[in-house]
Amino acid sequence: MPYGFRRPLPLSAKNSPSTCVIRLAPAGRYGTIVPMATENATAARTGTGTGTGTAPRKRRAARAGAAVLLFIVTVPLVFRAVGSDGVTPVPQLLAFLPWLLVPAGFGLVLSLAARWRPGLFWAAAALLVTAAFVRPYGDGAPAPRGPVLAHLRVLTANLEFGRATDGLLATLRRERPDLVAVQECDPDRCAAALDSAPVRAAYPYRLLAGYGASEGSAVLSRFPLTRDGAVAGDMAMPRAAVAVAGQRLRFQVAHPMPPLPASLGTWRTELGRLRALAASRGHEPLIVAGDFNSSQDHAAFRAVLDTGLRDGARLAGLPRTPSWPAWTTPVLGVQIDHVLVSDALRPRAAHFLDLPDTDHRALVVDLDLYAGR
Repeated sequence: MPYGFRRPLPLSAKNSPSTCVIRLAPAGRYGTIVPMATENATAARTGTGTGTGTAPRKRRAARAGAAVLLFIVTVPLVFRAVGSDGVTPVPQLLAFLPWLLVPAGFGLVLSLAARWRPGLFWAAAALLVTAAFVRPYGDGAPAPRGPVLAHLRVLTANLEFGRATDGLLATLRRERPDLVAVQECDPDRCAAALDSAPVRAAYPYRLLAGYGASEGSAVLSRFPLTRDGAVAGDMAMPRAAVAVAGQRLRFQVAHPMPPLPASLGTWRTELGRLRALAASRGHEPLIVAGDFNSSQDHAAFRAVLDTGLRDGARLAGLPRTPSWPAWTTPVLGVQIDHVLVSDALRPRAAHFLDLPDTDHRALVVDLDLYAGR
């Protein structure tokens, strides 16, 4: 008989034209009965056959997508685990570490769709590790000792090249902070406004540093202050010695370079200088406030916290509230604006404020200054 001849078979529940086909062996005399179920199973395994390769192809695509997502998640998690910020794009991904739960979750869904068991374990591990790192970093505040010398309200605000100067002035009138750290204070708008009569009446003590729109910084105080040096950096980071209730308090503005690909080395160096200041502070109360361009998920920032300084927003119950970028907060963003305090200062409350015309939210922290620490 010619090849491909289909011999009629009796219809039955197990043997019907829809489930069996006769194929003749080239050298044989009789046809070979091949169950269609077997043929379909083979096609499913190999991805061949009419209409049977669609599902395997979809599963392969889902597995590939899951692998890509989980790889993107795993790389920054590994650097976070070993305490390193790595190279671009790791520092940028670390800034948004809590949001790595999203691609890790999609990786889990795709692994389920692909029936990919290694991917399921990989995704579950990524989710668990990310969730562990989301917890607030650092120790709690020590028990206070001695009497409270003063109640202080501290404000830090990045004005984005001075554009948010009007918003800052309105915030000063409304919030009435005692100490203010201003970053990106340009000479034309910000510096001129801070030198106005109403601001001078409310804040008779101040210092300004830097001359560019992004380099300029300022300190405003209701208490007497003197210039106390600065932390070297591409953007001005002045420091003031403030006299509060007979106590000398050091107030440092923080504004290291951002971790852009071209400035990663500078970013690490300047955060290292802030760490050196914190480590050598002695027994004098210290506040370091400003735009750190880093979060608790960056090793360079954790090194500052490891000196014993504590994050005021975290101790006040706002450990992950985003401060940048302002146009996506509070839904999406990262907390890079901080008020760090030494043991003599205890945070009581904190809140973030939306200022118009800047990409940062301002941060207000209420502190108690203790004696005898």
